[in-house]
Amino acid sequence: MANRTRQTIMKREKEKKRQQKAQEKAARRLEVKARKVDAPPGSPDEDPDIAGIIPGPQPIEDYDA
Repeated sequence: MANRTRQTIMKREKEKKRQQKAQEKAARRLEVKARKVDAPPGSPDEDPDIAGIIPGPQPIEDYDA
């Protein structure tokens, strides 16, 4: 009989962990959704990694070394 009790307790703990993980996942989803809404709009044709880069030779910067 003691084995069943232990299994039941373990089952409850497992279920609590699963529920907590699901809540954390839902919170992350909401956070990402809010970040996407607040993000500045960009052109769908333009890659944000290369936005503003001019192709071809770059101008030489004058600096004192």
